[in-house]
Amino acid sequence: MALSRTTRVNCLIGTGHFFAHFYVLALPPLFLAWQATFHVSFAALGLVLALMSATTALLQTPVGFLVDRHGARSFLVGGALLMSLGIMAMGFTTSFWQILVCAVVSGIGNSVIHPADYAILSGSVDKDRMGRAFALHTFCGNVGFAAAPPTMALLALTIGWRTSLIAVGLTGVAAAGAILAQSGILADQTREPRRGAQISGRQLLISTPMLLFFGFYMLGAMAGSGVQAWLITVLHRAHGISLTDASAALTGFTVGATAGVLGGGFLADRFKHHLLSITVAVSVTSAALLLSVNALPLPALGAIGGMLAAGLALGCTRTPRDMMLREAAPAGQMGKVFGFVSSGLPLGSALTPVPFGFLIDRGHPNLILVLAATLMLASLACVAAARTTARRRLVAVAAE
Repeated sequence: MALSRTTRVNCLIGTGHFFAHFYVLALPPLFLAWQATFHVSFAALGLVLALMSATTALLQTPVGFLVDRHGARSFLVGGALLMSLGIMAMGFTTSFWQILVCAVVSGIGNSVIHPADYAILSGSVDKDRMGRAFALHTFCGNVGFAAAPPTMALLALTIGWRTSLIAVGLTGVAAAGAILAQSGILADQTREPRRGAQISGRQLLISTPMLLFFGFYMLGAMAGSGVQAWLITVLHRAHGISLTDASAALTGFTVGATAGVLGGGFLADRFKHHLLSITVAVSVTSAALLLSVNALPLPALGAIGGMLAAGLALGCTRTPRDMMLREAAPAGQMGKVFGFVSSGLPLGSALTPVPFGFLIDRGHPNLILVLAATLMLASLACVAAARTTARRRLVAVAAE
């Protein structure tokens, strides 16, 4: 049975997003093998991920400008190909500095994915299914994160780290070829003429709504990153839960967050005029569950269930969040808007692990989930203000 055009578009975009996330976490399982091969420190190994992530974060916004100006399809194919070739080339390296260069190359390719994906989805998917399309896009990225460590660990044990990298890189090259072959069904974002006073791309990104959306994304990432980094330690030290059960609670949180994304997509399509209300409701629910797990003397099973539910609620915020940003982005500006605002995600993820670890060192593991819940609630202030100011701007433009 032939697949519908919308399904084919979702499959192509989801595949690219899967590999963009897969490649980031494909490298840590190889660190010990690299250390034995290249005789480098753990700090140097960490530099590989730092360079890849920093390159992606720094280039997303300028790539977004190029996507808006020249169209997203060619950039998507080129980015998918470049990030795959960077990973594949690591399998042929003879010294560690070459690994670092390949990480930068892959990061450059990765920087294209978010701006191009959202621009194409906005132009290719029917508005009534946009929430589910955005949700599937996020879901595929999360699956990429989850699949990478066990896949690479197994491949490295069976065929060696070099062949593993070449194999997964070639798979990504094949995926880029599939996207190229089917690129005719990928429509770009609508470019409607703007009325009234023109606003430059730079002015758009430093406008109050976009800065508030950036804060919303960043604060949410700070909360999620803090929980993921330290939940096991918190449950073990502050609540006496075994490491095995604490690990199960973290697994429940991450699985819940991934599954919740799909539920958020359905809610965004079903209640598209109440995106802010949905975001507030599920964010408050997630924060309340975190505080309950932290404050109540729950047994291990209760903590696991509570964190699973907290993850589900948190995941449900993802698609309404992206849909609100899409509504706030002017026509033809999707690439730069999503490129800029989504760079708050890696920034936020980098900010909390160290200070939260400092609090644990100081004997305050009980504060971690409280602070994570506080960050979630603070993000709501940002999105409520962003939503209000964005709507005012749209009304003002319509009146001109």
